[in-house]
Amino acid sequence: MKILVTGGAGFIGSNFIRHLLASRPYARVTNLDALTYAGNLENLTDVEKDERYRFVKGDITDPEAVDGALAEGYDVLVNFAAESHVDRSIDSAAPFVRTNVLGTQVLLDAARRHRTGRIVHVSTDEVYGTVGPGQGFREETPIHPNSPYAASKAGADLLVLAAVHTHGIDAFITRCSNNYGPFQFPEKLIPLFVTNALQGEALPLYGDGLQVRDWLHVDDHSRAIDLLIDRASPGEVYNIGTWRPGVDDHTNLGIARMLLRLLDRPEGLLRHVQDRPGHDRRYAMDYGKIERLFGWRPQVDLEEGLARTARWYAEHRSWWEKVKSGEYRDYHDRHYGKLL
Repeated sequence: MKILVTGGAGFIGSNFIRHLLASRPYARVTNLDALTYAGNLENLTDVEKDERYRFVKGDITDPEAVDGALAEGYDVLVNFAAESHVDRSIDSAAPFVRTNVLGTQVLLDAARRHRTGRIVHVSTDEVYGTVGPGQGFREETPIHPNSPYAASKAGADLLVLAAVHTHGIDAFITRCSNNYGPFQFPEKLIPLFVTNALQGEALPLYGDGLQVRDWLHVDDHSRAIDLLIDRASPGEVYNIGTWRPGVDDHTNLGIARMLLRLLDRPEGLLRHVQDRPGHDRRYAMDYGKIERLFGWRPQVDLEEGLARTARWYAEHRSWWEKVKSGEYRDYHDRHYGKLL
């Protein structure tokens, strides 16, 4: 099986590539990534010499680059490439529209031309907006994005579904809850809090900190997508998360306190800061559909997953220090200059 992964140098994409190479011994994986600020080839140093893996620099908004990549013929295209940080989308929405909307259409057009086998479009729970206490998002929940980032992802989802209906392409959508785990860019809540705590710096908590998120370990996410590659139906949407009726909510404040306890740091490091505009109050992804159809369910308990994640950052300080300082860009120049 030949698999093209877009955005494979990012957090979720790099973990997924590592999972694929372990779970599918005969797969050949190409990583197409533009290496924007969140793309880091150091995320894949352990597999970069694997003969089944190769990296190609390219932007999904560039029709020529995408056409050249897909012309080689692929059984599966998994699209992780996206601008994904809500705060950045509030500052400027244009890059999100360009990458998430235009880039998705460029991929769909090239996939049609080159008869790509099937397309996995990776989306987000944020397209649903916010949900009340005790309720969970289901696949039939109407989309109601509340941030420029979420709106751009919702637009991309609709383009995928339109391509299935109009052109008969073999594509489906996954919508995941908040991921966490190793190699996550430290602008996101968990790696930011962990690395700040390790440095003895403040943990900036938006508003009252009582926003609720559904936390999914990146390994569980990778398992779900790997399963769906073989078993999903075209035109379907599959929620991937950890919430089911009766499951306790976890506030951002609670997550911060849990991380401080795991790292043996004082709660005095918590700092409440002004909330961001339009901040969704609660997300909860009901994964009942993928469980019912295929038997998938999350395997990583939240506290166990947070402990593993905190330990990883503590043991890989050089990785995130280079990311925070920007030095990781020098790694690209030194080791991949001939490719870039």
